[in-house]
Amino acid sequence: MSQPGGVAADQLRAFVERIEKLEEEKQTIADDIKDVYAEAKANGYDTKIMRQVVRLRKQDSAERQEQEALLDLYMHALGMARPAIEDDQAETSSAA
Repeated sequence: MSQPGGVAADQLRAFVERIEKLEEEKQTIADDIKDVYAEAKANGYDTKIMRQVVRLRKQDSAERQEQEALLDLYMHALGMARPAIEDDQAETSSAA
């Protein structure tokens, strides 16, 4: 079973074949995901934003809040600060 150098050829071949099978499955899943995004786009959804939502949903709440805080800090430093939701609501209620 062992070949020169201590490599068990049958076991190695089995590992490689399993990896190849999983790579094929991964490609199939990637194609399926691409199809879902195409379907969503055909129904008028912005797939770039959908991808961002999917990425955000993978994060835990603390990680997401930290990234949002850093984004706000950087945007403010560049003069691109977004108005806070509270500011928007205050302006809306005072204008009424």
